[in-house]
Amino acid sequence: MGPGSIIDGLSPHAQVATALIPFLGAILCRLIFGKNRTTQVLLSLATTWFAVTVLLAPYSIQMRREVMIMRNWFR
Repeated sequence: MGPGSIIDGLSPHAQVATALIPFLGAILCRLIFGKNRTTQVLLSLATTWFAVTVLLAPYSIQMRREVMIMRNWFR
C-alpha cells in the first residue's frame, strides 16, 4: 500500500480537509505570531502541500473512475 492509496481511501470531504487544515493552520500561526522566518517556512510548506494535493486529485483512483463514468454519459 503506497501513500497515494491512503489518500484515495478517504472520503472527498476528508481529502479537502487534508489539503486545507495545514494551510489554514499556517495562516493562523502567521496572524498570531507575526511575520518571522518560522511562519514563512510553515506557510510555504503548507501552500506547497495544498497545491500538490489539489493538483494530484485528478489522478486519484476515485477521480479517474468518475471521469470515465462522465465520459460514457457523452457517448
